[in-house]
Amino acid sequence: MSDAANPMLSPSITKVTVNIGVGEGGRRLLLAERVLEVLTALKPMRTISTKTNRDLGTRKGAPIGCKVTIRDSEAIEAFLKDAFWVRDHALPAYNFDVQGNLSFGISDYTDFPKQKYDPDIGIFGMDVNVVLERPGHRVSRRRRRKSRVSVPHRIGKEESKAWFADRYGLNIVEE
Repeated sequence: MSDAANPMLSPSITKVTVNIGVGEGGRRLLLAERVLEVLTALKPMRTISTKTNRDLGTRKGAPIGCKVTIRDSEAIEAFLKDAFWVRDHALPAYNFDVQGNLSFGISDYTDFPKQKYDPDIGIFGMDVNVVLERPGHRVSRRRRRKSRVSVPHRIGKEESKAWFADRYGLNIVEE
């Protein structure tokens, strides 16, 4: 049986997480939340500091950023199409990890199509994380009868790079 005939072997995007780290609460965090809401049309969630760091000026339990998790397939396609356009459909190979996930940064939200600079908001960059999995990977996360995903069923770095290059026309730049 070939890979094309077996739907359990075809990778798909499980979720996309967009994160803006501000480092403090207050006005800048509210503006960052507004940026994420405009870009994704979803309500952002605040990220909380887990440690106190005097050098960075963060306290344990204080809000330091915000994030949005996109799970709807149409919303994922629309957001990634724009995000890859911002990066000129080219990403370095080191943005892929061993599990086949993709992480990259965008330096300014105004680079997205139909976004204009607002002096009240300022400039915010963001991190985008894309999780690529095969069907059946849920067995490693479920509450009852949790089990491991076998090595042949996992997605590797090279397979992930080939999938993104084929699906989205990305140019993967090797060092």
